[in-house]
Amino acid sequence: MAIDRIFKDEASEEKGERARMASFVGAMAIADLVKTTLGPKGMDKILQSTGRGQEVTVTNDGATILKSLHIDNPAAKVLIDISKVQDDEVGDGTTSVVVLAGELLREAEKLVAVKIHPMTIISGFRMAAECARNALLQKVVDNKEDAEKFRSDLMNIARTTLSSKILSQDKEHFAKLAVDAVMRLKGSTNLESIQIIKKPGGSLKDSFLDEGFILDKKIGIGQPKRIENAKILVANTAMDADKVKIYGARVRVDSMSKVAEIEGAEKEKMREKVQKIIGHGINCFVNRQLIYNFPEELFADAGILAIEHADFDGIERLALVTGGEIASTFDNPESVKLGHCNLIEEIMIGEDKLIHFSGVAMGQACTIVLRGASHHVLDEADRSLHDALCVLSQTINDSRVVLGGGWPEMVMAKEVDELARKTPGKKSLAIEAFSRALSAIPTIIADNAGLDSAELVSQLRAEHQKEGCTSGIDVISGSVGDMAERGISEAFKVKQAVLLSATEAAEMILRVDEIITCAPRRREDRM
Repeated sequence: MAIDRIFKDEASEEKGERARMASFVGAMAIADLVKTTLGPKGMDKILQSTGRGQEVTVTNDGATILKSLHIDNPAAKVLIDISKVQDDEVGDGTTSVVVLAGELLREAEKLVAVKIHPMTIISGFRMAAECARNALLQKVVDNKEDAEKFRSDLMNIARTTLSSKILSQDKEHFAKLAVDAVMRLKGSTNLESIQIIKKPGGSLKDSFLDEGFILDKKIGIGQPKRIENAKILVANTAMDADKVKIYGARVRVDSMSKVAEIEGAEKEKMREKVQKIIGHGINCFVNRQLIYNFPEELFADAGILAIEHADFDGIERLALVTGGEIASTFDNPESVKLGHCNLIEEIMIGEDKLIHFSGVAMGQACTIVLRGASHHVLDEADRSLHDALCVLSQTINDSRVVLGGGWPEMVMAKEVDELARKTPGKKSLAIEAFSRALSAIPTIIADNAGLDSAELVSQLRAEHQKEGCTSGIDVISGSVGDMAERGISEAFKVKQAVLLSATEAAEMILRVDEIITCAPRRREDRM
């Protein structure tokens, strides 16, 4: 027994086979969990938090589902991590990456069972991944030069991304919104300047893209409701100094009138500050902090629209959009960059009043207003749209496009299979396994649509033996269809990220041969 006493009482270790089993099982369980959300006919999940308020999220986005899970299994954590990274990097393909990694492990488990060393499997996977990537590279389409074609590519990508989400019913409408919004960015992947405002009410079809900028605030009392060719000063400064702050201020006075004098002085200071601000020749003042009623009166008298408490996202974006800068001192007006826009007015969306800036200086910004039946629908629509926007903005930079619908997986599987035939030794078994894992993705897409996956995938494999084949699984008609004709495309960048991350994650989990769990820290009884 003496030998087991290396670890403390509580700590446990799993060795060899058992550890590997634990990793495989955990990873596959995670993959099976999100498997059903894959593809245009994928189902959604309801996530209910155990916290206060029992919040409910309905989502189809792999990363969102996995982010909300609390999991003990270490291998499962690796998969959750890759889906997060995929979400940050390209925004879409979060489900595919987990499913692919899970399938790779499922195949690897069979190989380990027939006594093939994990290192052999890993080097086989490495070769296969490289080969699969090259196979895709040869087949990509790049229409960067031809603006018309490129735009239709973008529309197709947006439609494909949205078709597996809640927006699939109105995907024409939303694909157009997303493409318009991203085209305005002119190649920057900074999605900050696309603002998404969610307003319950109406239906998803009522969502629209606004060229200007919408600030979720009301216009103050007694101020102009509409300003043409506005000069905007965006500021982050305290406008509440006209009363003595009682806290922490110790002033000794001999009579009450002296207090009034001090207050008068404070008021004067405020008035001077407001005069300085008005001296910039502006007619709209947006402040991040609150504005007291005294300065607000002064602004109203000067006919200046003053907006207070514009939260930080709001003013940063507003400054970006109108081409101004956020100011905090007002002593030298010539150095402050003002923002410009043609028209500021109040608009109503649903029940709420918002301030709308139109004709803004920087053409990049726009606002997408989402309408929908309930908060859950809106949140999910926001996530779906965000996926589409990420993918599109990546595609504008890296304009290579591949077809969708299981086509890229079959192309890769075919090449990888050929590589397996040429490779001598045990590695070839791992390479073959890789190709089986790849063809699991079209299988799952077909399964989710309730089609006969074995039949369809074998048809697809036969089709892909022909040169220049563009077939994939067409879930709408339930057969093998032509993806180029259907306009189902995906960004090459997304596919590449899925392939590489999944392979690396699978490698990492394969390398594990021992899991050591630490003893929990004991709290000393402080009596």
